[in-house]
Amino acid sequence: MTPAELKKLLADAEQDPKRLAAAVSGVPETILRNKPAPGKWCIQEIVCHLADSELVFAFSFRQLLADKEPKLAPIDQDAWAVHLGYMEASIPELIAQFGLERHHNLRVLRRVQMEDLKKSGSHPELGKQVSLAEMIGYWAGHGPNHLAQIERLKK
Repeated sequence: MTPAELKKLLADAEQDPKRLAAAVSGVPETILRNKPAPGKWCIQEIVCHLADSELVFAFSFRQLLADKEPKLAPIDQDAWAVHLGYMEASIPELIAQFGLERHHNLRVLRRVQMEDLKKSGSHPELGKQVSLAEMIGYWAGHGPNHLAQIERLKK
């Protein structure tokens, strides 16, 4: 990853909270809570997942930057959705949470030096070492992936 590529990824990622807010603005509650199929998430759950995932990425970024030989924590996203009250959460509060966490992640990532991108940690879920550069790539694609999913569910 070049400095220009990193700068572009961060600039694009900075827009995700605004894109999320726009994607759910004015969407009726029935659409927000409509599950497309058993075991599939509705928009409400996706928004909550994005807020929680930003916390997980925040911790992983910090581990990769600061810890020696970090072991990155995997999560069971479906268990989180069931056990953490995803259907009870307030969409405006979730968007605010996502935006604030994204802001702080961007602050941390804008300090990254090119040599930091090589730092890596063990990711048990993936069964391999994951570099900060790879983690930033996963993170940068996570929001757009779910925003596209939200757009499909709105139809």
